[in-house]
This record gives sequence, C-alpha cells and structure tokens, in this order.
Amino acid sequence: MSQGVFSRVFQFLKQKLKLFFRVFLVFVAGVLIVLAIGKTYQAWDDDPERGAIALEDGALGENFAMPVYLDQGWDENDSLWFYNVTQGSGLLPYDFFLVLEQAETQEAFRSDRNMDRFRYLPQKTTFFNPDALPVGFVKDSYKGDDYVGFTCAACHTAQVNFKGQAIRIDGGPAMADMVGFLLELEAAMQAAQKGEKNKRFVQRVLDLDGGYSSADEVNADLKHWSRTVTLYNTVNHSDVEYGYARLDAFGRIYNRVLQHVINKPQVAEALLLTRFDDRAFLSMPEVGKVLEGINETIIDDDEFMVVLERLQSTDTGYPGLTPEQILKVRDRIFNSPNAPVSYPFLWDIAQSDYVQWNGLANNAAIGPLGRNAGEVIGVFGILDWEAKDPGLSLSARISGQKNKKKRIDFTSSIDLVNLQRVESHLRSLTSPQWPQDILGAIDQEKAGRGRLIYAKYCQACHEVIDRTDWSRLVVAKMSGLEEIGTDEATAVNSVTYKGKAGNFKHTYQKTDVGSVIIEEDAPVVQILTSATRGVIATPDPDKWFIRRWADWVYLLVMSLADNEIESSVKAGNYTPDTTAAPYNSLLAYKARSLNGIWATAPYLHNGSVPSLYDLLLPVKRPGDAGDGEYRPSEFMVGAREFDPIRVGFITEGYDGTLFKADKRGDMNDGHEYAAGKTAQPDGTVLPALSAEQRWDLVEYLKTL
Repeated sequence: MSQGVFSRVFQFLKQKLKLFFRVFLVFVAGVLIVLAIGKTYQAWDDDPERGAIALEDGALGENFAMPVYLDQGWDENDSLWFYNVTQGSGLLPYDFFLVLEQAETQEAFRSDRNMDRFRYLPQKTTFFNPDALPVGFVKDSYKGDDYVGFTCAACHTAQVNFKGQAIRIDGGPAMADMVGFLLELEAAMQAAQKGEKNKRFVQRVLDLDGGYSSADEVNADLKHWSRTVTLYNTVNHSDVEYGYARLDAFGRIYNRVLQHVINKPQVAEALLLTRFDDRAFLSMPEVGKVLEGINETIIDDDEFMVVLERLQSTDTGYPGLTPEQILKVRDRIFNSPNAPVSYPFLWDIAQSDYVQWNGLANNAAIGPLGRNAGEVIGVFGILDWEAKDPGLSLSARISGQKNKKKRIDFTSSIDLVNLQRVESHLRSLTSPQWPQDILGAIDQEKAGRGRLIYAKYCQACHEVIDRTDWSRLVVAKMSGLEEIGTDEATAVNSVTYKGKAGNFKHTYQKTDVGSVIIEEDAPVVQILTSATRGVIATPDPDKWFIRRWADWVYLLVMSLADNEIESSVKAGNYTPDTTAAPYNSLLAYKARSLNGIWATAPYLHNGSVPSLYDLLLPVKRPGDAGDGEYRPSEFMVGAREFDPIRVGFITEGYDGTLFKADKRGDMNDGHEYAAGKTAQPDGTVLPALSAEQRWDLVEYLKTL
C-alpha cells in the first residue's frame, strides 16, 4: 500500500473514530442527564407527614392519631419515594381500581376504611400519590396503559399503635391480609358486571376519560381482569389459612412461573394423569376438546382461564368438573402455597450475605436483582412471555435456551432499573429504636442482666451489630431443620415442590455443586431461577431503543458496582449441598441480627408466636404440668395495638384472625433455647431460664 493511500485510510478512520466518540459522549451525557433528572425528581415529594393520616373508627375497633416516624436514616422524601416507586406490577386497570365498589355495598373498594380492614395503611394526597392510594399501591404504566400495582412498601411497612398514638416503621413487616384482599377484590369485580353496579361502574370509568371510549370496551376489560384475578385465586387456594401478617409469597411466585412456562403437551399429560377416586377421570377426547386452539409452546393468562372454564363446563364434550375436582387438577399442575410466613423486615437486607427465611437467595453480584424480579412476578407483574423463532437472543442464552427450536422471550412489565434503585435505597435504612417516650422507659438494670443472658443463649446465632455502621455485614447463621425444630413447611416446600419445566426441559443450570440438567418434572426452584435470568436479560420494552439498552447496561453495572456483598459459603449448622442433593442447604432456617426485633411481631418465620416473651417459653407437650407457662397454641392476630410488656401485639379483645398452631405450616414448636429444649450450635443444651431471667432478656431485646 502506498504512503498516500495509507494516509487517506488513516484520515478516514480517524474521522470515523472521532464521530464515534462524539456520538458516544452525547449518548453518555444524555444518560447522565436522564439519571440526574430522575434523582432530582425522586426528592420532590417531601410532605412533612409522609402522607400519613389519623384514622377514626378504624378496623378492629382501632383509632389512632397522626402517625409519627422514628429515626431510621430516611427523611420525608426517602419514605415517600419508597412507598410510591413503581416496580412493574399490574393488578388491574388503574381507573377500575379508582371507581370499583365493594361487592355488597356502594362504598368504594379502595376507601380508607376498607383498605384499613385489610390492614393496608391509608394515605392522603401527595405529589407522588395524587389519588391518595394506601402505602404500597401505585399507578404503574406499561405499553401505554395504566394499572394499579403493588410496591415493596405494601408488604414491608409496619405500624405500631399504643394508646392512640401510631408509629410508622419503614421496612417493617406489614399486618396485611393479602389473601382476604384478593378474594374480596374478585367478588367486587364479579358484582361489578351485573345490574346497577355495572351501569355505575361503566359510567364512572368513562367519566375519568382514561382511554375507554365505550361501555363495550370497559365491560370487555372488566371481564378479562376479573377472570385473571379469579384464576390467580383458584391456582393459589390453600387449606392453610394465612390471615393477617402472613403470606406464602414463594409458593405463589412458584405457581405464577409454572403457569407461564408450561406448554400444551405438558398440560395435556397433567390432565390425563389427574385421578379422582383413584381412577383417571378425563378421557383423551375430553382433554383434546378442552385444549383445542391453545398455544403449543407457552400458554398465557387468557388461555389458562379458557382451559379452567372449559373444565367446569357441562356443554357437550366437556367434563363438567366440580370445584373439588378442579383443585385436583390444580394440584397436578401447581403446588399448594400452604407455608405462609411473616413478611420479613428490610433493614440490613442490602448488607446481608443470604436472604429469605431459608437462605434461598445469595445476595452477591446481581442476586438482589433476580430476587426482586421474582417478587414482582409474584405480585402481578404482567408477563408477556411468548415463543419466538431462534435468533440472536441474550435472554435465551442466559436462561439456557440457546439450543431450543423455539425460545421463550421474557418481555414483561417488570421495571428492573427501579428494582435496582430500591435495593440501593435500602442501604441507608436502619432499624427502629425503642421509643421510650411512647412505649415506656427501658429498665437499664434489667437490660444489663439480660445482655449477659443474650450472650450465652442467643449470640451464637444472632450477632450484635452497630445498626448505623455503613460497612456492616450481616451474616446469616443457618440452622438445619433437625437442629432448629421449627415448622418445616417453608423450607421443605422450597426444595421438594416440582412442576412442568416447559421450554426449560433439558437445559443446563449451574448450582454450587455443579451443573444440573432441568428435567420435564423439575424442582420449581430451578424453573424460577431460569425464568428470572431471562427477565433480567430482557431490556425494558417500554423505552426507545437506545435508552432501553443504555438503561440495561447501566442496570448491570450499578447492580455489580453498588453491591459490596461477595459470594461466600453459608455459615451455621446445616446439611451441605451435594451432587445428589444440590439444594440440601435450603432445608434450614436463617438467624440474623436482632436489631429492631421489638417492632416485628409475631415471631418465628411463620408468625406462630405472638410476643418475645412467649418466644422464650416452651411448647406444651404431653405430660407437662398444667400450671406451667407455655407458648399459646392459639391467639388472635390483626390488631396493631402494642403490648410493651411482653413485646408484641395484643392477642385478645377483638375480632381478627384466630391463629391455631395445630397443623403443618402453623406449628409453633422449635427454637426453644431459653426453655432448655433446643441445643446450641455446639450441641450444648443450656438450662431453662427462670421467669425473672426471661423478663431480663426481653428488656435487653428492647435495646437492640
């Protein structure tokens, strides 16, 4: 090549390189400007009362004055942003929620009084919440439509009442009855399709001028979303009642994932294998008619609802199944979410090595993003997953589908950028300290004696930390089921629940002990892992092309850069994973630091013990003396009125949910260290505490 030609080529490349860098700098500047605007916008809502309101004539006979806030490291806009930040949840169209009446009255379903009945926290109008929705309910948008959805705050904001004064606890476990809320929502939506209720509903939706132009459009969507809620409630029916303050979130997440990955041949097989009175009930012609016209590779909500309705139909060729038989079909495809747990508290979650009650989620790298994406799947993220022809697909590769004839595309409403921002936001949240001016002074002498007891009986698992130490690391101390002795349902279900793997059949997935091949009937934990990986690898479809990919790159960079947790071996006394049993370590429960524990009743992972004092008592066993002190085998749940002596909520004198510790999922035994029944991690069984020692220990626990 001559020097002149070389020079011209060099100049051409130089010009192109300059142009590339200019475009790149403009692109980076644009992204930074968007992020700066977002951070500024985040601070705009600074209502001094954080949107809270006083409430008279509340549910369960409760009244309270304007709630106050404790120092948890957040100011007004920190709390309000957390309450109202969208995460991609779409329960039903937004206008529908605004105007929907209760099933039996004309009172608005979303009224403060009704939402308080489900123990959601009413709010007033603020900048981020112009329609005064309760804490954790937001207006979310997806593909040009507006929906009402949940945020983390709905399940992770608490309130403690004492003698008319309310205390809001950011990141605390909610008292919410989500199951009751959804069942009554279903009834209200069905009632809205009939008679005068329908006329009022349709007219009010049209009056809002939110995009509907005719009564037919409103009624078509009302029918669609009513069927969707009905399907969710049917799939997630459980014989174990949750009541207030509990939810089997993982059981419900598992079922939503199974519903959206199963294919038509696998549904057909499940129907043919379903048995009633020990015999196959559905014939091949019936199954063929029920599944006529259903997608081969992946089934959406509407198609699943069609299948459910056809199964119940008595028209010619359909089986006409009873509700009991429908549940038999449900059990063949899904798993009963029968292991409710208390809503966990969120302070220190961003500083924890493993999270979830049984340490299911490694919190390193992009682990928090996957965990939070799974959470949105469970709370009505809109999952537009569909089968596509093979091609260049990052989500297909990351979710293990790269060699599939068809691949599942994971387009959804899930807002990954906001999920990363929420996780980052939680780094500054600290645990609440006992408010002595409201709940009474701590007896420092008793607490001093209790500190010594804590060091001997508790600290081997529950490390004492500085709640405000920015560099703190919270280590999960795992205890195997045999060692801890608490109700097994949550841990066992997480490992043993299986489902149809759909397009993930015969794909590979890495575990801590090597790669596994996902079989057709696979542990749901494998299917969920593959699905959340696919979601994370799918940029937001609601953003224009460059912004979509810029946000996605920013998301991954920030998820890694902002997370100081490194992957590590679990601590504690548990059965480790093996190649034959790669999920053994999940058959355990996690102990964590107890700062702020006073504000998190009821106790144990399944909420089976009402107070800290009761937690120090033994379970009554056959042959035990009748006049001893034991954990209550039943108690009332739902009130927010606090008992500062026993440290928990009051358990009588109102009509809440009656909790009974009488079956799997509800058992209150185990963790009886203070009662001399459970061995310490080193195998030592310490003597039972006296009543005086128990009260000293409770007094110390107030100080954490």
